[in-house]
Amino acid sequence: MISLANVKKLLFYGFVIFFIIFLFSQFSTSITAEPNCSADVIPKDDINSCLDVIDKELKALEPAHEYNKKELASLRKQLDSLNKRITGISTQLDNLQIEIIQREEDLAFAQEIFELKTNNHYKFLRLYDPLLPFLSSDASEAFREMNFRQKAADEDRRTMEAYAQDLYDLKQDKEELEKNQASLAVAKKQVDEREGFLAGEVEKVEAYIATLTSKQQNLLAQKLGSLNLPKTLGAGPLYCVNDRDPKYDPGFRPAFAFFTYGIPHRVGMNQYGAYGRASSQDYKTILTTYYQDVRVECRDLPPAISVEGYGGRDFEEYTKGVVNKEMGADIPEALKAQAVAARSYAINETNNGQISICSSQSCQVYSDARRGAANEAVDATGKNVCGSGKGEVLVSNSTGQVIKAWYASTAGGYTFTSADVWGGGTSWTRRLRDTTGGVSNFSDLQSTAYDKDSPCFYAAQGWRKDYAGSAWLKSEEVADIANVIMLARKNSSAKEHLCQIDKPPNPNFGCGEVWSHEKVRQELGGSAFVTVSSVEITGVDWGTGKTTQVTINGMTFSGDEFKDFFNLRAPANIQIVGPLYNVEKK
Repeated sequence: MISLANVKKLLFYGFVIFFIIFLFSQFSTSITAEPNCSADVIPKDDINSCLDVIDKELKALEPAHEYNKKELASLRKQLDSLNKRITGISTQLDNLQIEIIQREEDLAFAQEIFELKTNNHYKFLRLYDPLLPFLSSDASEAFREMNFRQKAADEDRRTMEAYAQDLYDLKQDKEELEKNQASLAVAKKQVDEREGFLAGEVEKVEAYIATLTSKQQNLLAQKLGSLNLPKTLGAGPLYCVNDRDPKYDPGFRPAFAFFTYGIPHRVGMNQYGAYGRASSQDYKTILTTYYQDVRVECRDLPPAISVEGYGGRDFEEYTKGVVNKEMGADIPEALKAQAVAARSYAINETNNGQISICSSQSCQVYSDARRGAANEAVDATGKNVCGSGKGEVLVSNSTGQVIKAWYASTAGGYTFTSADVWGGGTSWTRRLRDTTGGVSNFSDLQSTAYDKDSPCFYAAQGWRKDYAGSAWLKSEEVADIANVIMLARKNSSAKEHLCQIDKPPNPNFGCGEVWSHEKVRQELGGSAFVTVSSVEITGVDWGTGKTTQVTINGMTFSGDEFKDFFNLRAPANIQIVGPLYNVEKK
């Protein structure tokens, strides 16, 4: 039989084993809960968490990277100074060498004259009778002769001594300069090595930051994907919603909606902007407006291109299919601009036809459908002007390479560089106010923007099932967003509780127990808003096209700060999707 003591022991050991297994399972869960942010494809639920990881890593890299860049700039200044000093010393040495040679020649000539005079004086003394002055009636003349010869000899010696001293000084100066030159060369080598190492480190970090930034932008693009925003006209009819239309009346008052100008990604050619420009500008002017440091040039084209979902296609037939899908309106100069951009993008994206290209908005939208105006635009910028097998493309003036000619449906009056949106270089795309005149307010922009006729020029983005499927927010919802920002300022650790209240907690999104409107107000205290009556855009950078300040019931927030927390807290998938936005009220 098992004794009571043994039973107690078994129960105790069983409890210990169970507890260990429990701890291990929790530990394992915590490990597996960590998202794999280095994976090529990141699950939707891990996007926010990975964005936080990237943001932290970028912030961690920034101080050391900035220090290294300043140190590198300082080293380059030192190198420039050292090079100038070494060049100056080299010039002095060259001049000294010329002087030394001249002094040596002068000394040699003086010595030759001195030796000749000495020889003559010696002959004179050998022939001279010392009693002659006493016996001669002209003794004074003889003494003057001897005195003159002595003075001449002394003067010659002094001249040679001066030449010799001058030569000695010059050689001493030369030796000193050579020592300085050698010392500077050693210092330059050391600084050179340090500069080379530091430049390599800065380049590595910048490349890594560019990789992180690119991944960050890709994740943000995934996050915006739930809105199904059309990137190009090739998406078909644009379904951007103008919630100022009465049919989108949410049924409550007051109501606020945030309208973004344009839709992602606003890089490169603004397709609706090209429509607006085509009435007065030719296609080459349009292209060089949206791209910088480029020229339009005829180039040999790949004979064929592999299109995902379609197989192999003749390259110019592919271009016709893209232009047909990407631009619907039959405006010749705009279609020509699209043809050149489409060719350029495809050549760059496929390494001149070496790899395949997708047929969706992720690359360029393609189908086998054709129409006459699109075909004519391709031929007019292809075989008709360049000859068979050739076509016009955009070429970088700096490198001579065909560029990746990004383009987007609607820029909202402002285009941005690829670096502004995705990081990396900015050599091909241009930051541009895409208007016919000056802009100092929203009204100016809406009347002068080249792409003002786009349905996505000024639109609220997102919707929810309630309230007529609109993007309008209640007064207390806008008040809550303001409260969330103020609480995050007051207590940064509260951020995990400030996610959307209409979604369940998700640790992978960095969202723990989500606090309600009431809980946020309670945590914030007496400064919290319950409702708001005044929401205004009080700051805009009209040069670059960016909202810089939002004021809610007298409380100010930066444009980026408000947008970020709006996108974190606003219900459903309602979002502000660009840098320039306005607020409407009903």
